[in-house]
Order: sequence, then structure tokens, then C-alpha cells
Amino acid sequence: MDTPAPLSFTAFLQRADYSLLQSLAADPEQARHAPNKTLRQVKSGHYVEVLPTPLPNPRYVIHSRSFFRELNLSDSAASEEHFMQFFTGTVAAAAFPHMRSGGWASGYALSIYGQEMYHNCPFKNGNGYGDGRAISVLEVLLSDDHDKKAIHDDTCHDRSLTPVPPLPEGEEYGSSLRGFHGKGHRWEFQLKGGGTTPYCRGGDGRAVLRSSIREFLASEAMAAMGVPTSRALCLFVSSSETISRPWYSPGAKTEQPDRMVIEPAAITTRAAPSFLRVGQLELFGRRARKNEHPRALAELEVIFLHTLAREYPDINAQLCGPEATLNDKVLAVAREFGARLSRLVAHWIRVGYCQGNFNSDNCSLGGRTLDYGPFGFMEAYDPMFQMWIGGGEHFAFMNQPMAAAMNFKMFCKAVTPLLGQDTNAIQALEEIVEALPEMMNREMNRMWAEKMGLAEFSMELFAELHALMADTPVDYTIFWRELSKLPGQVAALRPGFYETRGGYAQDTMEARWTAWLQKWHGALEREGRAPADVSAAMKKVNPKYIPREWMMVEAYRSATDAGDYSLVQSLHDVFEDPYGEQSEAVAALYYKKKDEKFFDLGGTSHCSCSS
Repeated sequence: MDTPAPLSFTAFLQRADYSLLQSLAADPEQARHAPNKTLRQVKSGHYVEVLPTPLPNPRYVIHSRSFFRELNLSDSAASEEHFMQFFTGTVAAAAFPHMRSGGWASGYALSIYGQEMYHNCPFKNGNGYGDGRAISVLEVLLSDDHDKKAIHDDTCHDRSLTPVPPLPEGEEYGSSLRGFHGKGHRWEFQLKGGGTTPYCRGGDGRAVLRSSIREFLASEAMAAMGVPTSRALCLFVSSSETISRPWYSPGAKTEQPDRMVIEPAAITTRAAPSFLRVGQLELFGRRARKNEHPRALAELEVIFLHTLAREYPDINAQLCGPEATLNDKVLAVAREFGARLSRLVAHWIRVGYCQGNFNSDNCSLGGRTLDYGPFGFMEAYDPMFQMWIGGGEHFAFMNQPMAAAMNFKMFCKAVTPLLGQDTNAIQALEEIVEALPEMMNREMNRMWAEKMGLAEFSMELFAELHALMADTPVDYTIFWRELSKLPGQVAALRPGFYETRGGYAQDTMEARWTAWLQKWHGALEREGRAPADVSAAMKKVNPKYIPREWMMVEAYRSATDAGDYSLVQSLHDVFEDPYGEQSEAVAALYYKKKDEKFFDLGGTSHCSCSS
């Protein structure tokens, strides 16, 4: 089949298909509070319609060429005036008369490591927590051949849904769910830094260029490394609007930011099949448990069914007959969501990524990485690595499977009201929760075996290696990449050692590493695979290039201080091919350990959550 011609931005917008707005209920009080740009309680409904605040005097910074290709969107679209207008907040009907006007923000709840939180909400009741500066502006449905919208299929529409007023006259609640059964790929586009919403909690609704560059580079690098993630479409900065944020002075080694910094305002457009989070189901689950209003249980049911349709279309198709109950759907989604979370955290640890703030509101219901805030990539190996000063050990690198399990537990708690009094279904859901740690353990063991080049996981080999990596310590990325060359001598690994930061004498470490290498080579030989095949397979799971924080600091400082975006583009180019050897010049710049001067440096080794 011939490759279809890339879409212009105008043609791309013609694929608009607003499933969330058609399926879910708007805040019934939104008209009374228009334009919905100030903090207030949102007591019911799944979303609030709100216009973004346009970024004044926007300038182009970067767009993702690889993501444009996946969308079949022409690269030239990024330089179109209408493209820049739309993705910097000018989405009103006057500018785009063929489009629906405005955007939407969603509320959600918060739990931290399994603990329901209310004090973070300005009203102490959960009615004020949600998208405070992230505004969705577009959903598109691209068919597999990119030349027409998917045909709506009405055969699996669940007509047992309880209508939840208010609804447009003549429409059935959840009616757009039938659109998920045609062929196609759905993307939702969200402006990060798009202005205030009812959930802004007193903030200014903006994002700074510094954090926007970090999110753009990291999310696109994660996609290239094969990690499920939201994507970054484009990044624009204002040449006139600035924002004051607490941050670190150059060279500061303080834990907390030591000064206020004036930084340019920016908007990153991020995209995902949906931005549905565990926290959203939690919000409606809490309301249903407490019977906070007459529509509470029905609102929970409909947002669950919307999640099923958006994120689990295969399950939705399998369980579309009249014999499939709501309880069947809840249990099926729970099993698959647990499997996706298990794979996700295994991917994170495989590439050295630490989410840093893996609360339920940052946990995607689709099982992908979401919300690049206080994240970090491991350099000198430390199982308790945590970039964010407020994150604590419970969100540390090697504790991420447990953090994910806690979010999964809160997901199951949220959907339990949908099971009614069905004790068998409730027990089945409890068994799914209890089985998750073992599922995660299997995924982790499979991942470690792949990183070590083994067909079968060896706990003995891994336990010894884990201790060696921490005691040396090793550079997490360089060590695994050099190990992928199947070295026989410790000397070949030493370029990845931070020997000055270890607690053991060099001769002791040499002996320990030599003994481990011998055991490892023995295990490889017993499996009988060709060394070249083992090495090639290891290089496919052990990346050579990752977004190290000191690299991103150099890029965003050049951008903010001098308006020079060339380093941002250069890093994006490198991260598009994280497993490739690339050139000697690229390796000299980016395949190297963290310099000693960057350790303990505020904004480079640790950071606050400010962005």
C-alpha cells in the first residue's frame, strides 16, 4: 500500500472527534461560573469547559519529528501560523470557525502511597483538585490508513447506562462510546501551561521554559526507548511573558531553592490516547462511597465505561454482548491494568527512570508514563535514588513497583462501588489486588534477565550484581551498555565506575567483580546461545543515551539565558536513537559519566517540585 501524503494542519483538524465531551457530563454549574478561570469547588460532572489563556508573542522552540511522522502530520505544519496559534492557546471559534471552541479541564482526587489525601485540596474535601494548568483542546481519530475517520459501530453500545443529567436534549449519556469500535488511533492533545482553571489552587496556570524543555526531551526519549509514555508534540515560548519561580542559583548545593528566578512562560503540547488517571476514578469512587449527590454512582459508572472504551478497546469489544455484566468489565480491566502497570515499572527500572512523585493523580489508567515533573534518570547507581527532595523513599527508584501497587490498590478501591453487593465479584477483585506483587515480581525478573543477557533469571547472579553496582557504584547506563559487549575483564567495565564514591578498596572491588564476571559468563555458556546474538539482544534493552539531568540543564539554560534552542534540538536528535552507537562526536559529548562537580548540585542532582 502506498504511503498516504502527510496531512496539513487543516486536514488534521478535520479528524477532530471529541469522545470525552460527548460521553461524559460537564460540570452543571460551569455556565454560572463562566469563564471558569478562577479557583472554585467543582462538586459534580466529569470536566469543566474552559478556554486556554493564549501565550503572548509566541516563538517556536521545537517539535517532535518522530511524533509528527506517527500522526502523518507534515513537518511543515509546525511552521504554520494557525498551528502556532492553536497550540499556544488561541482555540476560540473566531480563529477556527470549523472547530468547537475552547478546551476542558478535569478534576481528580489524590492519594499518596495508598493514603487518601484531602488537605492538598483548598476546600479540604476533594472538590478543588485537578488540572490546574493543563487544558485539553483537541481529540483526533486517525484511521489506520490516515485517510478517513473510523466508522462508528453501534453494535456494542451498552444501552443499560443510567442517564446522568444534565444532558443535551435528545442525547443518550455515553452515546459516543460506540465510536471506539472502528479502526483508528485516538489522540488527545493537552496544553501544559495553558492558563488557569477552577482547579488552579491559586497558581498562575503557566509552565516555565525550563520545565517544558525537560518534559519535551524526556517524554520523547522515553518513547524512543520503548517505554509507554505520553508524547510531546511541540513547544512554544513567549517572548514577552515571564513568571517568577523558586529555583537554584548556579553552583548552589542547598536542598531547597535559594532564590526566585524570572523565567519565560512556555506551553508544551503533550498527547496521549487519553489523560485519564487513577485519581479521576478515585474522585468519583469517593463520591459514590459517600453518596455525596444523587448522581455520584452513575458518574463513576460512566467514567469507568469511558476508560474501558478509551484505554481497553480490546476488552470493550470482547465484553460487548448482553451477557457481559458491568462486574465482568470491572474485573477484566483490573486484571489488564495490573499487567500494564507491572510492565510499566519494569520499563522504568530497565532504563534508569525514577518517576519521583508517583501519586495516584500521576498514574495513567492506560499504564503509561504521565506528568514529567520531579522525575530523574539514574546516573551513579543508588537503589534509593530520588530526584525530588519531597518524594521520600517510598517513591525511590527500586521502590517504584511498590508505589505502583499502591496506586493499583486505590484504583480497585475506587471501582468497588460498581460491584454493588456481589460478594463473589468483590472477592475476585481482592484476589486480583493480592496477586499483583507476584505479577510485578515476574515482570521485574524477566526484565533483569534480559538486561543480563540470560534466557532464565538467576536470583543468585542478580543479588550479587545488585550489591556490586551499589557498592562500586556504577554508572547505571554505561555499566549495562558496556556489559552488553560481554567483557571478560573488569577493566572493560571500569569507565562506568564512580570509584571515588565507593566505600571499598579497589583491590577488593576488583576481586568481587572478577568473581561475578566468571559466574555470569558460565551462566551464558550453559545456555548455549551465540555470543553475538546475546550481545545484540542486550543492546536492544540497555540504552546508550538517556536524558541525564546535567545535559538538560545545559540545554534549558542556553534556551532561557540566550534564546538559543540548538542544544535542545541536538539532544532531541540524540534521544531519537537511544540504542544506536551514533558517531564518535556524539559519544564524546553524551556517553559519559556525571562529572564530580554536578553531584549534590541543586537543580542537577536534586530539585524541588516547582515548574
